Amino acid sequence: MKTSLSFSLLAATVSASVMAQTPDPGQADAAPVAASSPHSFSGNLGLFSSYRFRGIDQTFGKPAVQGGFDYAHASGFYLGNWNSNVNSGAGFPDGNLEMDFYGGYKTSVGDFGIDLGAIYYYYPGSEARVLGTGASSGAVNNKELYLGVSWKFVSLKYFYSIDDYFSLRGVDQAGAATGKNTHGSQYFDLSANYDLGDGWGVNGHVGRLNLKNVHNGNYTDWKLGVTKDLNGWLLALSYIGTNAAGDCSGASSYQPYCFTNSMSDDGGVLDVGSRTKDAGRGIAVVSVSRSF
Repeated sequence: MKTSLSFSLLAATVSASVMAQTPDPGQADAAPVAASSPHSFSGNLGLFSSYRFRGIDQTFGKPAVQGGFDYAHASGFYLGNWNSNVNSGAGFPDGNLEMDFYGGYKTSVGDFGIDLGAIYYYYPGSEARVLGTGASSGAVNNKELYLGVSWKFVSLKYFYSIDDYFSLRGVDQAGAATGKNTHGSQYFDLSANYDLGDGWGVNGHVGRLNLKNVHNGNYTDWKLGVTKDLNGWLLALSYIGTNAAGDCSGASSYQPYCFTNSMSDDGGVLDVGSRTKDAGRGIAVVSVSRSF
């Protein structure tokens, strides 16, 4: 859920200087140039004032520590893991950790790029059965396939859920469970990241979720931000907003993005906290991160 400390383990390339003089008899030959490794590894770590996934609050307005690791091969194949703390009230009963595992293939031709792969979202310790999945046990999870294309600093990415979207089942206008599945839900991500030079950058994003069989589940989210690189530390300020249905003041129809401060499994019955918040409300998010 996506954005960092990134490190790269790259084999050093050794360059031998050409000597003007003739080497002495018996002198060892110059060392051959070492081939670059086709493997690279990177990592990322950051502190964020709030965690927003597709524009929706995942930490009930509290800070998040996020980080992960990535492996890439010169052929274009890659694997990675990313993690963040979350609040159980965001739809993860008894859970407080998100772990994402992904893999895919990237390639480019000139200024054009393509990225296709799959991602698995997993919330260890959470209990999905109280979300109406019908399962006797198991953690909240989500499985998506994605396809992305890019041109210079602009990218478009499409995600397709191949299982119930974050273990959710259908809900009607009155907020009653219908039992209908939510697999086939889709998300579109249009983003731009532009380098202004001297360590400054600007970015923007518009996304659209089509949540299948959940009343008022569809929404649009957006983001505008600025970044500054200070000796490898990336400072960022963003404004994130949505038009998601999160009215907690007694709206006449179901408001799926009115989140509670906690959720837990009480013997197979969903127990929720005493406080609520519009999880899609507009908010400024500040962060500091680093790549290694």
